[in-house]
Formats: sequence, C-alpha cells, structure tokens
Amino acid sequence: MTVLAFLGGTGDQGRGLARRLALAGHPVVLGSRSAERAATAAAGLTESLPAGAEISGATNAEAAAAAEIAVVAVPYDGHAALVADLAPQLAGKIVVDCVNPLGFDERGAYAIEVAEGSAAEQAQALLPDSTVVAAFHHVSAVLLLDPGVDRMDTDILVLGDVREATDRVQSLVEDIPGMRGIYAGRLRNARQVEALTANLISVNRRYKAHAGLRVTDV
Repeated sequence: MTVLAFLGGTGDQGRGLARRLALAGHPVVLGSRSAERAATAAAGLTESLPAGAEISGATNAEAAAAAEIAVVAVPYDGHAALVADLAPQLAGKIVVDCVNPLGFDERGAYAIEVAEGSAAEQAQALLPDSTVVAAFHHVSAVLLLDPGVDRMDTDILVLGDVREATDRVQSLVEDIPGMRGIYAGRLRNARQVEALTANLISVNRRYKAHAGLRVTDV
C-alpha cells in the first residue's frame, strides 16, 4: 500500500478521492492550511468507512512530508502558491495534479489560460525535483463521496513524461473499482485535458448528470 497525501484535500474532490483510495486500503492524509480543519474532514470521512480504513488530517506541509505520492487538489487560484511552498517536502516524489484552471460566468464554465500551458506544467515548473503526473480531472466529486455508489465506471486520463510514474498512477487509479487509468500523452498535452472539464460541466448541467469519460477500443 502507498501512503497518499491530498494537498488542499478538504474540498469535495480531495475528500472524494481520499475516501475511494482509503477504501482500497491505502493510508491517506488529508492536508489543509488548518490542521484542525483537516482533522475534522478526516473524521467525517472515517465515519462512513469500514474498520481498518486509514484517514488522518494534518497541515499541507506535514501531509506532503508523510506522503509517498501527493495529490494536489486545491482550487486553481491557490495552486501556484501551495505547490511552491511545498517544494522541499515534495522533492523526489510523484505529485499528481488534478487541478482544472476554470472560470465561471453567466454563460457557464470556461478554461483559463495558464502561462506555463496547464496547471500540471505549472506544478512541474515549480517542483523541479518532483515528477508531476496529471490525472483525475474528469471524475465527479459527488459520485466519489456517495456511499451508495460502489463502482466508478469511468476512465481517467493519465499524462506525464516519466513512464514509471504514469504506470504507478495508472495502477493507483485501478485500485478504485470500475476505474481505468489510460495513458494520454506527455505533460505538455495536459492543457486540453484540463480544459475539457468545462465541457463536461456543460454536459452535466444540461442533462442533470455526473458525466465522465470512456475511451473506446482500449
């Protein structure tokens, strides 16, 4: 089993992924700026999990230091600052970035331009001693948190520049029942994967759904 940290992990996406991977047997640390808020979120998740599932709360720095693999799940407006601050704790580790740079107005969701190309590339630029992998952009937090949903029937696009790292993240994805990790290219291709989330939000609003992706013929 792999010790996982979710940085900025008290939001719905971080808690949802943490819940599913704790169910799969991985020790999980939720990170937050506030250790108290992280501990409260961890306790709330633990109540809905079977005995033996391991979720704890800590500051983001403590969570990053404890992790073998860290998942960045903070909103985009806090992404660069969080990642830069944690560079020492994340050195030598795989960092999974699932952040979607999106804006919202009266016409709905839209992609925000990122100077580095994508949130994942921004993370890699700020973490030269870590290996960044982009993944988990298109999975519904509502379904992840729903104890009545036993399987997550969706594919997860996994992007990165180091084969060993993308293979490890694909394996982690597939610890969640129903999910498949699909290699989708180098990190430079993360921008369109992140931006596609705006389209899925439009799908979900129109059809009152929690749509994900399936890749055919793979």
